[in-house]
Amino acid sequence: MTLSGRDITELLDRHGLAPSRALGQNFLADPNTVRRIVRLAEIGPDTNVIEIGPGVGSLTIELAATGANVLAVELDRHLLPVLAETVEPLGVRVLHGDALSIDWNDLLGEGEDWKLVANLPYNLATTIVLDLLDHAPSIQSMLVMVQREVGERLAASPGSGIYGIPSVKLALWAKADVVATIPATVFIPKPRVESVMVRITRNAEPAVDVEHEQLMALVRKAFGQRRKMLRRSLSSLVTQDQFDLAGVASDNRPEQLGIAQWAALTAAVAGR
Repeated sequence: MTLSGRDITELLDRHGLAPSRALGQNFLADPNTVRRIVRLAEIGPDTNVIEIGPGVGSLTIELAATGANVLAVELDRHLLPVLAETVEPLGVRVLHGDALSIDWNDLLGEGEDWKLVANLPYNLATTIVLDLLDHAPSIQSMLVMVQREVGERLAASPGSGIYGIPSVKLALWAKADVVATIPATVFIPKPRVESVMVRITRNAEPAVDVEHEQLMALVRKAFGQRRKMLRRSLSSLVTQDQFDLAGVASDNRPEQLGIAQWAALTAAVAGR
């Protein structure tokens, strides 16, 4: 049974706990929202699911109810006794650890596909998503709840004012769409921002065949001065001949380039 707001309050009181602002804890407290998330994630029997930041287990309980194989990674050791009460009896494996320091390949192994379904800490959401795309190839899809501005930035297309470094980095590996808006009223405590659900689907292969760190070095340099034309922001890295070879107009600004154009520019600079 999914936890209500009253259930969560009673759990926290019984264990002498309160949501940690430092850890960005906002616990889902609306059964309808939890069920909606699980439907959007398309979870079913025997699906391998990772949840980062399960909190008190609101979403975890509903994931387990589908018959999925659920692994929940929780950083806050104070919540482990709560999870032992709410989700471990349902067969959920709870791992105490930091999502940013876990060896995902060692944990998940090879040959099995996983889905991430999570209400991510807002201050770390972008970092976690991009790190998983880099280092956890077994995770084939993600449905993550993040701050609205973060979600829109991850899913942004070239030409948008919010298209930036995270948008390009994500496009190396995957496609992203904002699929739902979540009001602040479904959380304990209520955040001061609006939330969205972002669906991220990993490509079968990286979008482009270039050295990714070289590409991202150009991207970071250009977006560091995003109001400038590329011929100015990248003057120390890219010549006019290389712009011409890549077919990229040097008077463009960084938000105008899609992943294919960034790859062409990287290849020109590398002499490929």
